[in-house]
Amino acid sequence: QVQLLESGGGLVQAGGSLRLSCAASGRTVSNYGMAWFRQAPGKEREFVAGISRNGGTIYDGDSVKGRFAISRDNAKNTVTLQMNSLKPEDTAVYYCATATTGWITRIADDYPYWGQGTQVTVSA
Repeated sequence: QVQLLESGGGLVQAGGSLRLSCAASGRTVSNYGMAWFRQAPGKEREFVAGISRNGGTIYDGDSVKGRFAISRDNAKNTVTLQMNSLKPEDTAVYYCATATTGWITRIADDYPYWGQGTQVTVSA
């Protein structure tokens, strides 16, 4: 059974940083595509960043590129999302997800396994 557990969310002022972590069980993160999505109130879940089996990464266009960085710790079987220069518009519940292949996409339906989410709130 695949389980993903996010941690590291919280309240931070604009310009601050947070580091989200996703611990996986029942799945070796280095063998599958892993991604972070987020969902703000009243909005659809959107892709933030992903890392493929071969270590390739993709980010959500201009909204987070250069500020967020996704990485993987194979020894700990975790995936992290380092978020810097946070903005109030980054406020959302952040979800970790894993694919059934080693590839990553920006489509939420391509990820059958999800964590419960962690709240990130950025104050102005």
